[in-house]
Amino acid sequence: MDLHEFDALSFDCYGTLIDWERGLSVELERWAKAHGWTGSTAELLDSYSRHESSVQDADPSARYPDVLASTLRAVGIQLGIEVTDDDERRLGASVPDWPAFPDSAEALARLAKRYRLVILSNIDRASFAASNLRLGVTFDAIVTAEDVGSYKPDPRNFQALLARVAELGVAQGRLLHVAQSLFHDHVPAQAIGLPTVWINRRAAQGGWGATPEPRAPITPNWEFPTMGAFADACGSA
Repeated sequence: MDLHEFDALSFDCYGTLIDWERGLSVELERWAKAHGWTGSTAELLDSYSRHESSVQDADPSARYPDVLASTLRAVGIQLGIEVTDDDERRLGASVPDWPAFPDSAEALARLAKRYRLVILSNIDRASFAASNLRLGVTFDAIVTAEDVGSYKPDPRNFQALLARVAELGVAQGRLLHVAQSLFHDHVPAQAIGLPTVWINRRAAQGGWGATPEPRAPITPNWEFPTMGAFADACGSA
């Protein structure tokens, strides 16, 4: 395969285009320190990663702000930190404040000249709309967890993606999925036959951060450290 074999790119958003760990860290640190927590940010993100997918599995139809609130409650129980209703509301409403990675908007603008661009995100429509303003492009299609009624890595989300891309007139085999999370994206995408690009945003840090470790061995078809590097490769492919 080469990168010119594809007509459309589907993207995870949070962790790939939007710096969700930075956005989460700001709110988790504020909350934890306000209640006397003296541990590390890495501990907070690790605890978050242990609980979010369980919350989503328990109620796949929950909107993402409610997932954030329920996950915070679970983190608080695990770490012994108080969680108030205001803490829950604040984290649930924080997505519009999460920053884009510095290279995302420019890379997407370049990629849009060559490919159809599609979002497949574990988010609700309203929260994504706020983040989309930071990305500066018009996507050809947007598929959210709210639309599907389930959260990645559920295969239903990827089946919905394939159906939407087919509606755009993209031929079978001409879609490439681009994402940071091996757990949420690469394992289920490859399970249904989609080739994948790993934007390895944590390459310099190591570990899994706020994302769970993948449940199965996985080898992405391509790996790049940033969206900018991926766009460079597409431009020269």
